Amino acid sequence: MRFPFALTKKIASHIIKHKVRKTPKFAMVLQLEPLHTCNLTCTGCGRIREYSTSLKDMVPLEQCLQAAIECDAPMVSICGGEPLIYPKIEELIAGLLEQGRVLYICTNGMFMRKKMRDYLAAIYSPELEPKLKKLLEAKLISEKEADVIRKSDDTAKKKIVIRPTKWMYWNVHVDGLEFTHDLIVEREGVFKECVEAIKMAKICGYQVATNTTVYRETDVAEIEDMFKYLSSLEVDGHTISPGYDYDAAKKDMVSRLGKDPKQFFLTREMTRAKFAKIQDWGKAFTIFGTPVYQEFLAGKRELTCTAWAIPTYNVKGWKAPCYLMTDGHYAGYHEMLTKVQWEKYGVVNGVARDPRCEHCMVHCGYDPSGALGTNYQSGDNWKNFKYNFGAKPKPFPSSPELAKRAFNGVTIGKGHLAEAKAIINSPAAGARGAFANEVHHEAHVGTHCGTGDTSERDELLAKIKDVKNPDKNAG
Repeated sequence: MRFPFALTKKIASHIIKHKVRKTPKFAMVLQLEPLHTCNLTCTGCGRIREYSTSLKDMVPLEQCLQAAIECDAPMVSICGGEPLIYPKIEELIAGLLEQGRVLYICTNGMFMRKKMRDYLAAIYSPELEPKLKKLLEAKLISEKEADVIRKSDDTAKKKIVIRPTKWMYWNVHVDGLEFTHDLIVEREGVFKECVEAIKMAKICGYQVATNTTVYRETDVAEIEDMFKYLSSLEVDGHTISPGYDYDAAKKDMVSRLGKDPKQFFLTREMTRAKFAKIQDWGKAFTIFGTPVYQEFLAGKRELTCTAWAIPTYNVKGWKAPCYLMTDGHYAGYHEMLTKVQWEKYGVVNGVARDPRCEHCMVHCGYDPSGALGTNYQSGDNWKNFKYNFGAKPKPFPSSPELAKRAFNGVTIGKGHLAEAKAIINSPAAGARGAFANEVHHEAHVGTHCGTGDTSERDELLAKIKDVKNPDKNAG
């Protein structure tokens, strides 16, 4: 099977139950954001900008668990912000698993290895030594970290940890190969850490998925190479979606980066061009999402948005009308369902009901449409059945050549800050060369944890601009 039978059965049973009951609207996936704090400032992400005044706020643990009960979605995607920053993340995961949910932990990967070391310390016994040896040989843990695991005390062993289970996936954000991904997350070295976290997770027995957003400048050939490389690491599945110019991200592009959003995000026509081969990718790799949604992305059919099927709950309450657009927050899930005028949103027969929806083809609005039979066409059910129960694509063969194409950035001295370093260190910089002493901070540029502060990165860009234009401030 392409996907685990237990998970497929749970989702199918949920849909059938509500179809039999003729429930007009029901949740398929809960997007749960326990906090919006993040250690990165990814270009194209509007979360830490839209909720900039509440970055220090967190949803209490019991409130998070109650939200899952209230909407009763079989799947919960724990996102944010960076969810692994949430102080009660282990308790939250344990509580949701106890409720019987399928979990996706949407993470940038930077804290994954720490959480997995906690798990290894909690279960340590001499029988774990072969696994530790494998991790050491792959340089995924250090000798010092291995010793800490071996010497774990009662406190470490009693700690609630994130354990491997068939009901949970690490869902790692990967937006391309090394250069592209590090550029989008605005921090060098992140791609390498994601890869190492994925490798460690597979050795430790976790399920791992990846989540990719495609932007205007994304090279389709690179996406294929990314899938090949991730498949060679035996990643269990992939979510891929077009980048959409929703308000918060669009405003950030203009105010912080001084860029035209039209040069970064996709129109509907561009999405169809970028995703022309999505069905081929679906055959070669374990792409999450229905084949009906893939046809929609490729421009072979229209779908109507079902944003209500993937509701979002965060520090402000139930966010509406969708994960990306915010016209209000509601105290209760059912209040949101009844008060939001859903007929005002989405695109129907190619016509946008709301101008903000015109270019959206994002999975959180349209993927459930394929599963729920929206705009049903003869044969859709068979397509979905065949896709889910068909053979899982085999891992792509690993090779030095593939790895070389994957690590095409800072690893080989061609990171997105390489030009900045060269300019700042050049003799032409003159007195401004003093800034060269600060270049070693590039791994932290724009990443003040928990604040969304980009002052370091903005200062660097300003100084680069100043060096490039020495006559600007002359006199």
